[in-house]
Order: sequence, then structure tokens, then C-alpha cells
Amino acid sequence: MRTYNERISIYHGMASTIALNFSNNFFPIFAITILGATNYQVGLISSLPPLMALLMTIPAAILLNKAHAQKKLVAMSVLLARLMFLLIITLVYLPSASLQAWAFLVVIALMSMPNTVANVGWQTLIGGLVSDSRRGAFFSDRNRMLTIVGLISTLLIGILMKDASDNVIAYQILFAIAFCFGLLEVFLLMKHEEAPLKVDEPIAKKKAMDWSIFQHSRYVSFLIAALFFNFTWQMAWGIFNIYHVRIVGATIFWISMFSVGSMLMQILTFPLWKKWAEQRSNIQVFVWAAIGMATTPFLTILSTNLYYLTLVQTTSGFFLSGTVLILFNLLLEQSPEATRTYCITTYNVLLAVMAFIAPQIGIWLLEMWGVEIAMTINSGLRFLSAVLFFIVYIRYARDSKVSIKL
Repeated sequence: MRTYNERISIYHGMASTIALNFSNNFFPIFAITILGATNYQVGLISSLPPLMALLMTIPAAILLNKAHAQKKLVAMSVLLARLMFLLIITLVYLPSASLQAWAFLVVIALMSMPNTVANVGWQTLIGGLVSDSRRGAFFSDRNRMLTIVGLISTLLIGILMKDASDNVIAYQILFAIAFCFGLLEVFLLMKHEEAPLKVDEPIAKKKAMDWSIFQHSRYVSFLIAALFFNFTWQMAWGIFNIYHVRIVGATIFWISMFSVGSMLMQILTFPLWKKWAEQRSNIQVFVWAAIGMATTPFLTILSTNLYYLTLVQTTSGFFLSGTVLILFNLLLEQSPEATRTYCITTYNVLLAVMAFIAPQIGIWLLEMWGVEIAMTINSGLRFLSAVLFFIVYIRYARDSKVSIKL
């Protein structure tokens, strides 16, 4: 039986999924086909949000630590971010394509500022609202239901916009719908029941940073491995977008089918990853998810056939479901409860550094050696990240004096 907050969190997640599926998923193809963005600008679509997150995470943590009610700050941040969709709708009326592309990147950067506050705040908020004993089952169920909603919404987009990849009005309708669901996000966030701040915890005395988190070796080991994994994961995002749209010639329909296949596989496999993590451990099972993620870039470049690429993306959803479910659980698991906000904040700051650098390095590799070599290098680095997590797992097992089950 789910608690009230768990139910509301699932409803909020559904609204958020639809808002993002109707917007972020189609930002790259919108930039390329409508705004005429260059490869460098397409790379910036992935790099600018983490750069702004890097600048905003510390202020976000300070605001959240001093907030009487975190949900209000999170909700207002989401509202401000979703209002940016209205600006994107008007970009096509600017006088030149070059100006439109750069203005789009500016809006993406501005949108990332309130998004950072919302993301850090939600992670902290949900960590306090869901007990440790229920966390694994809750996030497995939540992720599966959100993926079902994402699959249905993305499938509808693909069908309704099958022949509208170069239609400006179609994109404007998409972003307007995303804005409406953004308003629903805000409403549902405010419906959460947040425990009032205790009187014996003076807000003013909270520190902006607690450096003692780096004395927890398990957290530090996880942090290093997770940052390198995210670097290798995000490094290929811009390359995938360029490969799919410029080289393969995928339309909105096929971009949607890639997502639908991946999400369908995630729906089917979330329970499996949850079961495996409970039987063994989050860290051990994540090693296998990371190995699987390493295969996707290499398999992608073997053919430009759209049906084959849909199959590859569907297969990648199996490993993506494990990544999505377990990585966040690992963050909460390895963050000491007393300093959880600081641990999550530090993770997000350093993740933002990786996420800003990674797509740019990916685009640089693409420009220097072509898409095949760039993707192959990325697969190799992803495999190294799995090796690093395995080393961390060995250390966890040794420190805990438990047997390694392979």
C-alpha cells in the first residue's frame, strides 16, 4: 500500500515526464531542422544545462537548506523553468536563422537555472519523504509507471507528427502542450505533505557546505566512479543526435520510435533490475548495467538502417532501466543521512562539470575523426567505467567482509 506522498510523487512524475517528452526530446531535431543549428550548437544543447547547473547548484543548496518548506521553492523553480517554453515558441519570429539558433541556446541556458534548483530540491525532498526500507520498491514502481506514460506520449507524438519534422507550427504546439503539463507539475508538487521544520534546528546556523562528507570513503569511492560513468554516458549524447538526424536522416517519427522502443524495454525490465539488486547489491548489479551501456555506441554505427537502429535503441533500454533505477539509489545509499543534502549537492556540482565537458569532447572527437571512431572510443570509455565500478564493488565487498557472488 503506497503512502499519500508516494502516490502524489508518481502523479507529479507523470506530468513531468509528459512535459519533458513534449519538449526536451525534440530540442535537437528542432534546432537542426527549423533553426539550422551547427554541430557545435547542437553540442551546446547538451553542454549548456550542466554549465548553468554548475553555477547554480551551490546557491540552490543554500536556498534549500534555508527554506522553511522545500516543496514551495521546488515548485516555483519548476514554474519558472516551464515558462521558458513560451519563449521557445516565439524564437522562430526572430529575423535570421543564426540569431534564432543562438537565442534558443540562451533560453536553454536560462531554463537550466531554475531546473537546477528544482532537481536538487526534488532529490532532497523525496529522500526525506520515502523511507529507506521502501525506497527500492517505490522507485522501481515509479520508474516503470513513468516510463509507460512516457511511451504512450512519445508514441502519440510520433504518429501525429509523422510528416511534420520541418513544420514550425507542429513544434510550437508540442512546446505549448509541454507548458500546460508543466503547470500541472507545479500543482502536484504543492500537494506533497512536507514535515514542518523543527524549531530546534535554526535555519541560520546551517552551513553552506559540510566538508566532512569527504571523510566517508564509501561515498567518495561511489562519487569518483559515478562521475566517470556519467562523463562517458553524456559524452555521446551530441554525437547520437547528429548521427540520427544528419547522417541517418531520422524524422520525428523515427526519433519517437527510438524512444518508444527504449521505454518499452525499460517498462519490462525495471522489476528485473530491482529483483537483482535486492538479491545481490546495487553496486554489483550496476556493473552489469554499465557494461551493457558500453555496447550501444558501437552497435549504433554498424548500420544506418532505421529498423536496425530502433532495435539497438530498444536493446539499450534494458541497460538504461538498470542505470536509471540503481544509480540514484546508490547515491542515496552511499550518502550519510546526516549530510545527505551536502552529498547530493556535491554530486550534482561535480556532475555538472562532467556534463559540460563531456558533450564538447564528444563533438571534438566527431569533428576530428568522424562519427565511427568517436562512437568506438566512447564505447571503450564506457567499458572502463564499468571496470571502475567493479573495483569499487570489490572494495565494498572486502570492507564489508562479504563473499563476492558472480
